[in-house]
Order: sequence, then C-alpha cells, then structure tokens
Amino acid sequence: MKKIISFLIILFTQILNINAGNADEIKRIIVGNKNAKISIIAYESLTCSHCASFHTDVYPELKRDYIDTGIAKIEFRHFPLDAAAFNAAKISQCNNDGKSEILNSLYLNQQKWVKGRTIEEVNENLKKFLKSEKLNINFNKCTTNKDLEDFILNDRIEAVKKFKVNATPTIIINNEKFEKSLNYKNLKKTLEKMI
Repeated sequence: MKKIISFLIILFTQILNINAGNADEIKRIIVGNKNAKISIIAYESLTCSHCASFHTDVYPELKRDYIDTGIAKIEFRHFPLDAAAFNAAKISQCNNDGKSEILNSLYLNQQKWVKGRTIEEVNENLKKFLKSEKLNINFNKCTTNKDLEDFILNDRIEAVKKFKVNATPTIIINNEKFEKSLNYKNLKKTLEKMI
C-alpha cells in the first residue's frame, strides 16, 4: 500500500510539474480560427519596411476576406534582421497572450520608433513609442528575457532549415512557400484555389 501511495504522489508531482511548464510556454501570435482549412505563416522582421507594408496594404484585406470568415488563420513568426528587430520582437511577445495588437502597432507605426544611428537610439525611440501608445510593457524585463530570445531565434532557425527563408516577409501557406510577388491579388488567387 505504501508503494502505491508513493507512486501516486510521484505521479501527481510530475503531472503538476508538466502543467506548470506548460503555463510558462510562450504562445504564438495567431489570428483566426485555429482549426481553419488554410494555415498561413508570415515570417517577418519588425524593422523591415516591406513587412510594414504587408501589415498596412495586404493584411487588412486578407483578414477581412479569409481570417475573419474562418477560412484561414495566420501565424506571425519572427525573422529579425537586426538587433532593433530582435528587441521589438521580444516586445511583441512579452505579454505572452498570443494576441497581435502590439505586433500590429509596431508595424503600423514603424517610422515612429525605428529611427536611430545606434541600437541605443532605436531602443530609446521604441521606449518612447511604447509609452506614447500607453502600452504597459517593462522594456528591460522583456528585452533581457532569455526564454523570449530563444523562442525568437528558434523561429529564425526553423525558417531557414524548413522553408529556406532568406528575406522578409516570407509567407508560407499550408507548409508551401509562397513564391509570387506579395500583394493581395496574388495571395487571393492562391487562397481561392485552396477553398
């Protein structure tokens, strides 16, 4: 009987540890129905002007026509091209809520914070931007978080290994790299064939 009780205590402790580990897991930024037929992955760098253009010119229509209707989901993954993009990626993930609001705000307002000749100047502009937008983010805590760093760098490593990503933005649709010019018209043609 003592052996059974000991075994159950050990098992219960391990289950608690597994569940505690899952609570700390970093959530992906995903918009849309997680079970959608079409899965889109966007590899982006927060200092990339083409990525910002995707968020202003293509994403709103994509969201309206395919994501909000439940046909597709989009998952934003990180492919930082420089130290400023790396820090901004950590900021976008820092609340660990899986939501895209901070990420979108950073892209839509990229010119407000991306300025500076040094990483220190860009960081200062990023801090000012976060404060002006009333985004309650602890900049130092977020940018020094090793788990976030690993998460973001692993996105970049996977992008290169699995999809041969070498530029941003790169779009993956149902595990296939989108090779056409990235505009809404081309994206819509591809998605319509999958419905």
